[in-house]
Amino acid sequence: MATPVAESRLGPVRQTYSGTKEFPPITKAYTELSQVVRESGLLVRTPRFYAGVAVAIVLGFAGCITGFILLGDSWFQLIIAAVLGILFTQVAFLAHEAAHRQIFASGPANDRLGLFIGNGIVGMSRSWWASKHTRHHANPNRVGKDPDIEIDTISFLDVDAAKARGVQRWITQRQGYLFFPLLAFEGINLYVLALRHLLSRGENKDRWKELGLLALRHTIFIAPIFVFLPVGLAFAFFGVSVAVFGIYMGASFAPNHKGMPVIEPGAKLDFFSKQVRTSRNVSGGWWATWLMGGLNYQIEHHLFPNMPRPHLSRARVIVREHCATMDVPYVETTLFQSYGIVIRYLNRVGLAARDPFECPMTSAARHLNAE
Repeated sequence: MATPVAESRLGPVRQTYSGTKEFPPITKAYTELSQVVRESGLLVRTPRFYAGVAVAIVLGFAGCITGFILLGDSWFQLIIAAVLGILFTQVAFLAHEAAHRQIFASGPANDRLGLFIGNGIVGMSRSWWASKHTRHHANPNRVGKDPDIEIDTISFLDVDAAKARGVQRWITQRQGYLFFPLLAFEGINLYVLALRHLLSRGENKDRWKELGLLALRHTIFIAPIFVFLPVGLAFAFFGVSVAVFGIYMGASFAPNHKGMPVIEPGAKLDFFSKQVRTSRNVSGGWWATWLMGGLNYQIEHHLFPNMPRPHLSRARVIVREHCATMDVPYVETTLFQSYGIVIRYLNRVGLAARDPFECPMTSAARHLNAE
């Protein structure tokens, strides 16, 4: 397991990464588990469930449009904006599930749905997300291969934190505490990343479809705000909706892997061990499943990416028993405990951004505060 960044007179002690020695491969662990899951019918699609979710989301958007029209020039419009941010995130959950082919039995049908709702409603790039997320699933928390632990504004590895300079360094030193406030800008970041990806020179067969859907989406969403609301209120409306979207998205994905073991580049782990040991579940049952779009069952999702959301809770029982038999830790915490773990982990990593020649007493005090 990745050890915390500790303090010494010579500066922060670097993270150590888990590898084959700590997690020796387990023969046939996944083969036996997948057979039980398949025989239990947990990989069968659930079209009625997803139809119900779709109807609920459509009704939510209809309610927002009605409220927007009735409220007119009122600061109560910001409530509508916040609800829209929540709805966009719920649609993003569906786009994520379509990308994993959880919704339809047909691959092309899932792809078309993911393209339409991912680009046309959420405002993200389906191809960018699919590439990034596929690499994450193949090598969760593996140094050099998992894009989700690569440096952005936040440093997830001490080697990245140590390179921070200027404003970036100031943020990195406090990144645990700043993590959730920074998520308010993640929505805008996702929009920018989508455009940057689609306007790059890389090969993309759906480039113009994606750009067209993004243009249509932003026109339909942004134009009415600035046409029917005063400029100041319009900017506030847009800002609130994007901020809620970013915070909700980040708060749903953050508990899943951050603070779990980080795997060294050359480690050879079997699929079962790799997925279970780097993932964390969030307890709470049905309400957590609704809130997080099924991401609360992260272990089961990583073991069976194409499993429909309604079946994840039943799979959890089977996976837990299998983990106990294999003597593999099955990590599950409450939502708020997971946030605490994430914040502490990021603060410990952020210690690598400090000056190694500063007063040892000052550095020790900062370490205690990070704990």
